[in-house]
Order: sequence, then structure tokens, then C-alpha cells
Amino acid sequence: MTRYRQVLAVPGMASLLGVSLLARTAITADVMALTMYVVLGLDMSYAAAGGVAATLTAGLALGGPLVGRMIDRRGLRAVLLATVAVQVVFWLSVPALPYGALLCAAFVAGLLMVPSQPVTRQAIAAMTTAAQRRAAFALESVQGELSYMVGPAVVILCSAQMSPGVVAWGVGTAIVIGGLGIALLNPPLRAPGEADAGGATERPPRREWLGPPMIAVLTMGFGTTTLLSGVDLAIVATLEEADQVSWAAVVVAVFGVASVAGGLMYGALPRPLPTWLLLGSLGIVTIPAGLAPDWPWLCVAVVVTGLLTAPTLSAVADAVSRLAPAGVRGEVTGLQSSALSGGFALGSPLVGVAIDVSVPAGGFAAAGLAGLAAALTGYLLSGRRRPARGRSPLSGLDPARTSGAEPCGAAPRGAAPGKGLPGTEPSTSSASNAIQG
Repeated sequence: MTRYRQVLAVPGMASLLGVSLLARTAITADVMALTMYVVLGLDMSYAAAGGVAATLTAGLALGGPLVGRMIDRRGLRAVLLATVAVQVVFWLSVPALPYGALLCAAFVAGLLMVPSQPVTRQAIAAMTTAAQRRAAFALESVQGELSYMVGPAVVILCSAQMSPGVVAWGVGTAIVIGGLGIALLNPPLRAPGEADAGGATERPPRREWLGPPMIAVLTMGFGTTTLLSGVDLAIVATLEEADQVSWAAVVVAVFGVASVAGGLMYGALPRPLPTWLLLGSLGIVTIPAGLAPDWPWLCVAVVVTGLLTAPTLSAVADAVSRLAPAGVRGEVTGLQSSALSGGFALGSPLVGVAIDVSVPAGGFAAAGLAGLAAALTGYLLSGRRRPARGRSPLSGLDPARTSGAEPCGAAPRGAAPGKGLPGTEPSTSSASNAIQG
């Protein structure tokens, strides 16, 4: 726990994680709140509710890089206040909007959602040292798991006791309070040694940072959430076949608790593990989960999967932070959020098709294979640009040992992560090591 105490002792870190948890929990619950409103408030079908959820998710996926780029250019506080204003208008108007208008408004709300998750990741990269960063991102991934466990469940419970329109207002209020809290904290998004990247002239060209190493990490992030979204559906399908669907909430809760435990254990490890190895292992252990005959065995199966979930997400976030130059860190973390949102959107239909054409166990197989495919793609992409001499850094078992004093190939403080010193070519060794860690 020493590593976590050091991270929480960083000035402003504990308050940032606390406020961000509120905002992320509310944002995680927004789809469920809109679903409950459409089904219960408008008395429409679940398919109609899915349409609203899809437009909101599409807005989130497209808006991540847009909002991140605005943060790079205009600064954090101005962008936060602008997105908070959009959320105030949207959530206040939800109970008064007809279905067609709600579809359009949900897309805009997703496009300009309060960027609590990307901002937290940017701030972690700026506020921590290389030695602290893995533990900090482990806490961030645990925060994400807690938000997914709490947010939708609270909305469902509240919808059974009060008007769905009031519940929607409550979710919107929490999003607004979280966004205003982050704006009030105004955490630094640049490390002390990094130059101010507020001017457009200091933004590095996209071709310098959006190369195979970055694409590899984004691909693995996409594959991770594709797997996780599919696992949720496969759990329900497996228990429905066993006539035990009422136990689905217990299995999902066990899954979440195991993920939290795995994230905390991973952050305390003395050395990182390669991102592709974590994702590949996650895919492998997911495939046999479909063999569980009933809910107790399924709980055992998802514990193994859960232990690797938060570590994989943490490794992806850590690698992105090391590869992102300071001048485009907002845009890069926005791309990361878009990749994660895209994976969540694809996972359920992909696994649903696999279940329909085979058996519920096929859903776990499809989710696991999707993770394996993303891990293999990430590994191959990250190894495309190798140093002229010596073996590829990906072949090393200990990334910290191959990268000098800074673990995982991190750039020196004051230099852009994943890049060399000014006037030099980007370091492929550092980029590959970032993907490993």
C-alpha cells in the first residue's frame, strides 16, 4: 500500500479522484437513466430506449477527440464550464422532449459530455512521476470499476421509487456538480518541466505521434472494452439458459469486486506487465467461462476474468500517457476514450450474434477471441518499427530493465512522453516499452 499512499499524498490528487468519481459514476448511469425514462416515462419499447443510448454513445465516441483538442487549445476550465452548460440544458429539458428531439439532444449531450475521465488521466500523467504513474492509473481503473458497479444500480433502485424524469434530473445534477468540482480544482495538465502547449504552433504534427505504437495501444483499448461489454451479455444469456437469470446481478457484482482487487494488486507490483500480454491473458481466461453450468461456477469463472480486467485497462491508460506528447495530450486521451466507447458499443451486438448462431457459451468465446485478436494486433503493430540495431524491445521480459532509469521507457521529465529530446527522432524503443507497461 506504500505506492498508493505516495500517490494519494500528491497535492490535489485525492480531491481530484474523489470529485472525478462522482462525475464518472453519474456519466456511467446516464444511459440507464435515459433508458428508464424512455421505457417508463414515455411508455415506449426497449428498442426505442436503445436508440437513445446508441445516439448518446455515438456522441461520446465522436466527441472525445473534439473536446480533448479544445482543452489543448483553450484550457481546461473554459472547456469544463462550456460542457457543464450543455449538460444543464440537456438534463433539464429531458422530461419535456418528445422522442425524436430526445434522440438529437442525446447525441449533442454525448458529443459535449463533461470530460471527467480524460481529464483525470491527463492530470495523473502531469501530477505523478514515472515511478508513481502505474499505481495512479491502477487507482483510476478501480475508480472506473466502482462507477460501473454503483451508477446503473442506483438509477434502477431510484426509478422504482420515483418519477424517471426526476431520476434523470438527479443524474444530470451529479454530472454538473462533478464537472464544476473539477473546474474548481483546475488540476494541472502539464508537468512542471513541460512547455506550455496552449498555442497551436507548439502542437506536434499528428504523423509524429499517431503511428503504429499509438494505434497499437488504442486497438488494445478497443479490444478490452469489446471483450468486457460482451462478457456482460454472455453472463445474462448463460444464466437465462440455466433458468437462473435472477442471479445475474450477483455474478456481475462478483466480477466487479474481482476487478477492483486485481487493479489494486497490479498497481502494487514492483514491475509492470506488457499490455498485450495482459489483454491476451484476459481473452484466454474468458473463453472457458461459458462452460460454467450454473451461477456458483460462473462466479468462480468471472473472478479469474475480473482479476485481469482493471490491470489491462490500467496498462492501456499508462501506455497512452507515455506515448502522448504534452501538446496533444487532451486529443490523445480523447481518442483513448473514443476507442473505449467504441469497444463497449461493438461488444454486445458482436457477442449477441455469436449467441444467436450457437449457444450462450459461444458468447464468452466470441468475447475472448475479440480480446485475443486485439492483443495480437497490438503486439504486431508495436513491433513494426524496430531499432536499427539489436532486438525488438518487445522481446524483453523486463521493460523497466530495458528503458534506463525511468520505468517503461518514459521520457525524462520535461520531455514529451514517447518522444526523444528536441531535435531528435521519436524513440521507437521508448514507444514499444510504453506499450509493454
